[in-house]
Amino acid sequence: MRKPIQQGFTLIEMIVVIVITGIIAGIVAIFIQAPVQGYVDSARRAELTDIADTAVRRMARDVRMAVPNSVVLSGCPAACAVEYLATKDGGRYRAGSGGTGNVLDFGVADGSFEIIGTGIDFTAGALPDFIVVGSSQSDAVPPYVQTAAGVLRQYSGAAGVQTIVNFTNTALPTWAELPSQRFDVVDGAQQAVTYACEGVGPLDASGNGTGQLVRHWGYGFDHDYSAAPESHAVLADRVSACNITYTVANQRFGLLTISLTLTSENESVSLYNEIHVNNAP
Repeated sequence: MRKPIQQGFTLIEMIVVIVITGIIAGIVAIFIQAPVQGYVDSARRAELTDIADTAVRRMARDVRMAVPNSVVLSGCPAACAVEYLATKDGGRYRAGSGGTGNVLDFGVADGSFEIIGTGIDFTAGALPDFIVVGSSQSDAVPPYVQTAAGVLRQYSGAAGVQTIVNFTNTALPTWAELPSQRFDVVDGAQQAVTYACEGVGPLDASGNGTGQLVRHWGYGFDHDYSAAPESHAVLADRVSACNITYTVANQRFGLLTISLTLTSENESVSLYNEIHVNNAP
């Protein structure tokens, strides 16, 4: 009886197949390397752009809601920081001599006034709200001062919606009485707010930015956000360059600019934004 023929691969044939497969794989890798690397780079740039854009948009939204003439810069150009007073609401106070109702008087101790229009929801207790009346000085000093030289006063009334505003009765300066009769309510939990570029320096060993854009709040009104207690949040990391400028065009308008560069694995994205600040009290 005939034995069946046994078939298989010789060692030489296996080596030839392996070599050919390796050559084909190498050719394919060369062709797909560029598209894959391009996709990775695009994804990295998109991530950096999204981080920078979100941070700048948050900053712009906050600054546009700031107390008029409260925006101030510090630490530039080495470690730029922009500070302002965060508002939660605002309204018009009753004014005028000889009128009815609770009128706000200037130059004398007066700790209350009536709101013209609907009431405002105030916060009292451990973190009460503050009010700012007649912030018209472009040097950004009076909105942070609670003495007779400033226009910042702590709310002392009850919590909830109120039509009568009670506050510490230190006399408001006469120059704070304006035809607009506007006042702003400063969030007692936020108080002064600072956006600071921190730790910006040379890239690290992996080619990443070492700085951060940080939002600080709840530290009072003394311009010192490094003192405890305070709250903070990192809005952008991997910051390799940060520059903030603020120009007061006139008593009614200012221009805040921010240039932010984020770098990841030596790939950089730069974003520039101009924020128009309304300083009309």
